[in-house]
Amino acid sequence: MKQLGVALLLALLPVAAPLAEYGDVVLNRRSEAHGVRPVVFPHWFHRIRYRCKVCHAELGFRMRAGANDVLMSDILDGRFCGMCHNGQIAWGPDRCELCHTGLPGRPSGIVGGAQTSGPGRW
Repeated sequence: MKQLGVALLLALLPVAAPLAEYGDVVLNRRSEAHGVRPVVFPHWFHRIRYRCKVCHAELGFRMRAGANDVLMSDILDGRFCGMCHNGQIAWGPDRCELCHTGLPGRPSGIVGGAQTSGPGRW
């Protein structure tokens, strides 16, 4: 009975705006300046499915936070995220609301202060 009460209480709570999770990468170098919300890149969601080399060697992402200057035009041209997010492998760049989910004003960076001991650490 107590569990039912807790479940009911949780169901009645207002749904909050989407937040970045621990380990996500927030990209807001240009987003808000162009009238869209910051991008929240779910790094660990991708990491559990792919080895690091897929993105950091094969797709051209440098292995250091803030070192990649990804433009929407790059994605539309099939570079960086656009290699997979092309409407065939994963949703295409026409689904803006699936990537641009960050809270307005959120600065770029890794949420949670995660730090690697690998090649990205300086």
